[in-house]
Amino acid sequence: MRCPYCQNDDSKVIDTTHDSHGGIRRRRECLSCGQRFSSYERPILSTPLIVKQDGTREEFDREKLERGIRISCAKRPVSATDIERLVGQVESELQRLGKAEISSRVVGDLVIKGLKEMDQIAYIRYAIVYLRLDDLHSLRNEIDHLLLEP
Repeated sequence: MRCPYCQNDDSKVIDTTHDSHGGIRRRRECLSCGQRFSSYERPILSTPLIVKQDGTREEFDREKLERGIRISCAKRPVSATDIERLVGQVESELQRLGKAEISSRVVGDLVIKGLKEMDQIAYIRYAIVYLRLDDLHSLRNEIDHLLLEP
């Protein structure tokens, strides 16, 4: 693993942890400069094509999904780890389904569910676009629905 500080190829692994999605986080120390850094390994599994509402198909893009969630969580007390965890959960669920193609609606529903549990303001921000809450009445109905949930 190349050191991000001095670009040396020699490092030693200090600690290894496994996450619930099959990924491995390794804490490393550069043998040249002594700096410590982390690397994250995850298995490469195929993800399905995403079928959009207009019928077009595109590859699942983890970075695009993460960007959309980050925008919803901007200036909210949501950690980068929580966002990464949600993206990982969505990606894992898509892979678990084992289908060649999946509707973009399925991806949106998974994100909505995760954001609702994580941060209600981020959920509302995402829902405005995803659920097409075009007017104040539909937005208020969604907020009222949130407030009534236990």
